[in-house]
Amino acid sequence: MLDHPAILRGRRVLDIGAGSGLVALAAAKAGAAHVLAADIDAFARAAIALNAEANGLTITVSGDDLIGTDSAREDWDMILVGDLFYERPLAERLMRWLRGSRADSLLGDPGRAYFPKDGVEQCAAYQVRTTRDLEDREIRDTGVYRLS
Repeated sequence: MLDHPAILRGRRVLDIGAGSGLVALAAAKAGAAHVLAADIDAFARAAIALNAEANGLTITVSGDDLIGTDSAREDWDMILVGDLFYERPLAERLMRWLRGSRADSLLGDPGRAYFPKDGVEQCAAYQVRTTRDLEDREIRDTGVYRLS
């Protein structure tokens, strides 16, 4: 988001499964007109609010499960998804919903098992340092993909 802020500047952005809010924060910092960070986990929502406050950014936070809702996919210019392809049912439900959306979609993924093999175009590749406590290696090859 920060490497290419023009793709978000002035746009209405939804971050699905926002976790700590890192992607939503980057979208707000890049100049998005409005950012909604959605996560069903209460701890994640608390982290998003604290992280937004600590960074002086305004982000709306929702605990609703927006995947599958028409209003969520039609009210946004851009839908951002970060690392949500770790379970088959979630990945399939998410992709059905995204494919029916009018919004542009960017997907960040570190090579999870259920990331779609078709209908995505890689926009960027990164090597991310991690720990063996979190992953099975110390450097994780990750990518950002546009849903085609």
